[in-house]
Amino acid sequence: MKSKVYFTRIISPEKVLELYNRLGIELPGKVAVKVHSGEKGNQNFLRPEFWKQIIDHTGGVVVECNTAYEGMRNTTEKHMQLMKEHGWSDLYEVDILDSKKPDMMLHIKNGKHLLKNHVGQNLMRYDSLLVLSHFKGHPMGGFGGALKQLSIGIASGRGKALIHGVGNADNFWTSDHNSFLECMAESASSVVDFFKGNAVYINVMKNMSVDCDCCSVAEDPCMNDIGILASLDPVAVDKACLDLVYKSDDPGKYRMIERIESKNGVLTIEAAEKLGIGTTQYELIEL
Repeated sequence: MKSKVYFTRIISPEKVLELYNRLGIELPGKVAVKVHSGEKGNQNFLRPEFWKQIIDHTGGVVVECNTAYEGMRNTTEKHMQLMKEHGWSDLYEVDILDSKKPDMMLHIKNGKHLLKNHVGQNLMRYDSLLVLSHFKGHPMGGFGGALKQLSIGIASGRGKALIHGVGNADNFWTSDHNSFLECMAESASSVVDFFKGNAVYINVMKNMSVDCDCCSVAEDPCMNDIGILASLDPVAVDKACLDLVYKSDDPGKYRMIERIESKNGVLTIEAAEKLGIGTTQYELIEL
């Protein structure tokens, strides 16, 4: 069966909420809202004001996790300071999921490289998950969307190092690349399993640089904005975004495609589909 992916070319806070409502689900209980805080100096990340209507509607708590490398987000103290500087904590309750130790361990079913996913123990506070993703390129994954938010985004600092290192944190920068991409799919699957279907995924194709929001010095966007997509399926929503890039008549798409293909980014989607957390077969419903 094809997954439904709702799509609008109009990018606005109102349209984010409209697409969420079209999904026909109200996320139950306490909602974790996964965003990208944006590294200090990054010019492309989506600002907290953009997400206000959907976050207010769900009554969710903005959640983030610390990084495994140097910067302004590798400790809870620095990360919370950055969340204030970027305006997140002025508008929302903010929870750094791995602010306390030890990590919570999520079992990975059918993992080829990883058997456990290290996530912040605060994740256990939440009953459902709203993943708000800025779709763009990525220096290592090729692209960043819902699956990256589920994997690297929700993993603790230790978990991120193990995903990058394919189970060995000492190999953070030197692990086999395709195995790293498969580890992202594996860790994402554990988070999907944890929330048992109580999750929504919204991707915004705006400010599309080949670089991630984790880069303090990122390239400017290489192609024009495309729109907003929403689905209950993280595989389908990411695949739909890739397809929209390829189908675009924007000449800047070739820079984005080069980044995606040079890093074999589609492998993460294919691996996630094999793990059963979604499908690449989707129906795009344009509003």
